[in-house]
Amino acid sequence: MNKPSILVLYTGGTIGMMKDPKTGSLVPFDFGNIYEHLPVLRNLDYDIDFYAFKNLIDSSNMTPEFWIELAEKIEECYNDYEGFVVLHGSDTMAYSASALSFMLENLAKPVVFTGSQLPMGMVRSDGRENFITSIEIAASKTNGIPSAPEVCIFFENQLLRGNRATKFNAENFNAFSSGNYPTLADVGIKIKYNREYIAKPSGDKLIVHKKFDPNVGILKLFPGITHDFVKHSLDTPGLKGIIMETFGSGNAPTTEWFIEDLSEAIKKGLIIYNVTQCKSGSVEMGRYETSLNLDKIGVISGYDITTESALAKMMYLLGEGYSHEEVKKYLQTPLRGEMTI
Repeated sequence: MNKPSILVLYTGGTIGMMKDPKTGSLVPFDFGNIYEHLPVLRNLDYDIDFYAFKNLIDSSNMTPEFWIELAEKIEECYNDYEGFVVLHGSDTMAYSASALSFMLENLAKPVVFTGSQLPMGMVRSDGRENFITSIEIAASKTNGIPSAPEVCIFFENQLLRGNRATKFNAENFNAFSSGNYPTLADVGIKIKYNREYIAKPSGDKLIVHKKFDPNVGILKLFPGITHDFVKHSLDTPGLKGIIMETFGSGNAPTTEWFIEDLSEAIKKGLIIYNVTQCKSGSVEMGRYETSLNLDKIGVISGYDITTESALAKMMYLLGEGYSHEEVKKYLQTPLRGEMTI
């Protein structure tokens, strides 16, 4: 019987660092000697291959160009492996996992993002458990079918849908939350898969989308926001779409200048996507008077989508070259389980 084959892709980030015994500084982990550092991997009895990108980056430097490079590597190796583990810095992991979820259409194999709060080479690192468990998840099958055939994030003891996750803690090992969607799996002594929430593998051939349009922005509303700030944000040269982070269930100021600025921008072709600042809950435009005008002027509801997923989705849709009306339609349509209407 063939062993499960897993490809580990190292992009950079904390998990792949260790302390140099000579200098005491952090240096990239040598995955060529992974079995010396983590001999327990031999107990898994998997065929595990490793690929480190040529230009390792801190996740704060993540770009759509790197997303494309990552997706292309998965596409190249897709038929040779049963699952993929992506080692990635935690700061922008939710953005990257969201982007990959839209790029990998008809995905039928696990793509598990993981990382750590402490470098793998440190004594108390959370990286070892995250790494080992992610490999187990990527290799797991139930009745011959992958147990989690979607882009997901594993951190601490939870497997989350990638485009539903948000980093909410910079210090605790449990760094990610999914406020609007249940966990895909809970990990303790055993890995308990919550199958009713996991996407079913597609029988169609994998399609990899490789175009993003970065001409989008995020406008976070706050008490005291000024006319000049909003005006300059909306008038950014080349801007095609903006994610507007509103209060509560999609509420915003009702001042005349604010509504007029948004309305004028929309008439000029700008797409404004209403996403709540809250970590859980949904946009319900028109529920309160403070969101009624937004609906009337053509602001689009993001329902319960995360900011990270909204940004990736808008870049993806604009990059695919859809018409203005099609982009607005798909922004309000669940494409990869990223939102609930």
